[in-house]
Amino acid sequence: MRRRQFICVICAAAAWPFAVRAQQPAMPVIGFLSSRSPGESAGVVAAFRQGLREAGFIEGQNALVAFRWAEGHYERLPALAAELVGLQVTVLFTAGGPPAAFAAKAATQTIPIVFSAAIDPDRIGLVASLNRPGGNVTGMSLMPSELAAKSVQLLKQLLPAATVIGYLVNPSNPGAPVYVSEASAAAKTLGIAVHVLNASTEGDLDEVFASLPKAGVNGLAVPAEPFFDSQRDRIVALAVRYGVPAIYGLREYAVAGGLMSYGASLPDTYRRAAIYVGRVLKGEKPANLPVVQPTKFDLVLNMKTAKALGLNIPDQLLATADEVIE
Repeated sequence: MRRRQFICVICAAAAWPFAVRAQQPAMPVIGFLSSRSPGESAGVVAAFRQGLREAGFIEGQNALVAFRWAEGHYERLPALAAELVGLQVTVLFTAGGPPAAFAAKAATQTIPIVFSAAIDPDRIGLVASLNRPGGNVTGMSLMPSELAAKSVQLLKQLLPAATVIGYLVNPSNPGAPVYVSEASAAAKTLGIAVHVLNASTEGDLDEVFASLPKAGVNGLAVPAEPFFDSQRDRIVALAVRYGVPAIYGLREYAVAGGLMSYGASLPDTYRRAAIYVGRVLKGEKPANLPVVQPTKFDLVLNMKTAKALGLNIPDQLLATADEVIE
């Protein structure tokens, strides 16, 4: 074989794997947009990956995930969403409630979007309806607005003499007015007042808790909210420091030392949303995938915290608890 022919054969052989690789379809990329922080999201990210596996997708093998974190700063979400759209991701998964979902929706009307943990998405205008979302958006609802009323009712059951209940909201969350409306309506039927407390920064949280004694607040309700979740340990510690009995929207708060929680499982919401992501990757349209709402809600009591606050949990409340942390 002549030298020139030999060199051509070697070059062709070296180029062959690259040519084959170029013919193989590229792995789909999932954009993961979260209003939360990576450090406190390890559990829900694990649940998300579990859901992907159940749907037939394993990160790094037949799908890639591009993570973007706002770390509780909602104003960063539009730029992060635009960045993921610029990467031409196959589907956008939004974590951390309405702020991330709305940022994604504003960034694209063509890339499919699957949200997780959004309160009443039809009521706040995220989707046209629960059964027929329409457009390019669908997902999982975490906390129906009725839970805002339930938290007030449970606090009143725990504190029969209470006359004023504090309700903590992040005013930059589109779901905040819905929370307040439902909580206020429930309080009115119980003959008590709701004192709305706004916090969107760490400094706001310190000021809010310091104001509770002067406001005459007997108990506090803290709904599931991404910024609050990122400050979970801080909020629980402040409630204990100021001696305020509090109910939270997620079990994780009670595990962290919060007095009481009532709500759905956040990890399960991420897992089920990831299954929807898998279905979209296989060709289904968000418009045809109904928004899924949780059907099981757990009441968790932390008896150690109750003792520290000098509270006696009513027997009826103990009897209805799904979990008691000793």
